[in-house]
Amino acid sequence: MNARMTNPVMLLPDLFNGMNEIGKAIAATGLPQDLCEMVNMRASQINGCSTCMDGHWRIARKLGVSDEKLFAVGAWHDMPYFSDAERIALEMTDELTRLADNPTAVSDDLWDRAADEFDEAQLAALVVAIANINMYNRINHATRQVGGSWKP
Repeated sequence: MNARMTNPVMLLPDLFNGMNEIGKAIAATGLPQDLCEMVNMRASQINGCSTCMDGHWRIARKLGVSDEKLFAVGAWHDMPYFSDAERIALEMTDELTRLADNPTAVSDDLWDRAADEFDEAQLAALVVAIANINMYNRINHATRQVGGSWKP
């Protein structure tokens, strides 16, 4: 299997730099990077993005995410391994990634729980992190990037 083209993020230097700056801005808020990687995995599972799924579990593992969590991200609702903050982040990921299924996503209840768990900058970073991985997933789908081709 071959990609249709070089990944646009890699092909367009300004886009690559901009996407890196988004990642730096998210990290600067103190939002835990291991949590971000679980968000990346979950959105990529929902979107069926093999490239991101294959890469982000590797990053998560390097950050110390346990095998139990890595294997359970897809069934996080029913697993005991996740903290309250992780559950909120994964629920936000599910809702913001599946907008077509739930156009009124992110209920006031979910938002309030998130605002109680994260400070304002971290909550902003969580929303942007979810949007960011969804953009990568869509770029990878459109250009048929090959799973396993990106090994961070």
